[in-house]
Amino acid sequence: MILAIPEPRAAALAAELDAEEIRVAAIVPPTAAIDLLPGVEAIVVPATRAVLTASLIAACDRAGVRILALGGTETRLLGRLGLAAALPADAAGWEVAAALAAETPRPARVPDAAPRRVIAVWGPQGAPGRSTVAIQLAVELSRAGRTTALVDADSTAPSLALLLGLSDESPGIAAACRRAELGGLDATELTRLATTISTSAGELEVLPGLNRPSRWPELSAARLGAALRACREWVDETVVDVAASFDADDEVTSDLAGPRRHAATSTALQEADLIVAVASADPVGISRFLRDHAELRRLVSPTPVTVVVNQIRPGPLGLDARGQVRRTLERFAGITDLEFLPFDRRAADAALLHARPLCDVTPRSALVAAVRRLAVSLAGEGRGPATAGSSRGSSPVARRLRSALAARAE
Repeated sequence: MILAIPEPRAAALAAELDAEEIRVAAIVPPTAAIDLLPGVEAIVVPATRAVLTASLIAACDRAGVRILALGGTETRLLGRLGLAAALPADAAGWEVAAALAAETPRPARVPDAAPRRVIAVWGPQGAPGRSTVAIQLAVELSRAGRTTALVDADSTAPSLALLLGLSDESPGIAAACRRAELGGLDATELTRLATTISTSAGELEVLPGLNRPSRWPELSAARLGAALRACREWVDETVVDVAASFDADDEVTSDLAGPRRHAATSTALQEADLIVAVASADPVGISRFLRDHAELRRLVSPTPVTVVVNQIRPGPLGLDARGQVRRTLERFAGITDLEFLPFDRRAADAALLHARPLCDVTPRSALVAAVRRLAVSLAGEGRGPATAGSSRGSSPVARRLRSALAARAE
């Protein structure tokens, strides 16, 4: 760690951090040119415009160094820079250590014996962010060391190739479906058909979707089902981006033997081991989600469904946006377990501009951190006891936190 705060507070804080087993590599004046030494993971600076310059932020991003600000006068500046809220200027060493531990999202660590899964990402009409969530979720699962594939099975408006800067002429899922129908789809063939992209979390296999929605008959139920079963044997995690519409309307037509327009969506949902249902945090988005959620449960029961409310913000729902959404979904659909993703237009625009995953262009984004937490919850992490089986009970930082909170409560 580097401390770029004035003396004598810097020396005192260095001693306090040493007691917390955090090594301070250097103490420098806040206005001096800061040399990010190799191995440094964090830097503590005053929350002022003079220190938090564009060059410092860019250098820290390139080096993977986290920034912790002290002093709470520049809250808007910190928000624009994607930094966490500042600690008090006289924060103690244990508070700094606790903030660093809380700010660092834990990687989604999947147990070695975890089964291979197909995860379908679905959402109602109205662009709730299905593709964005699918891409970032696949990246975060890959960060855990699991081999991961991203499949575009959206037969209405496929977009993964555009969002990731890939050619829409690559073989992709349509070619995989054709090979599956012939019985020749295996791990070797899927590797040949897939496009490998490099991300900040490692390599990700991508099967792009149709280059024209008019080719939807190629994603028939039998073909896509066989392809997804082959994917389950190919990689540890298969994340499938699907369209909004089911094929319920097609079932009442007279031609039951013909191709169904939305068979790809229903097949992917029925083949999935887990479904991530994405709702947009606005009155229209929540209304559409409630209308389709009951049909989704009827179609996929008993497959577990994780409800994710995307683009959460106070604008369209008032100040208590989370509370409004939580009460509405509990009252009208009985949904009590929710995951929330914040609205981060800057991060989304940067990802679109560069045709890269969010974490590659805006690693400090609150949206990236939220999807990382979602990946942890989907992997079953974070639900055990707080001590994680440690005979010592917890870290010194956690014990001091509990003591401080208990003292404040008294």
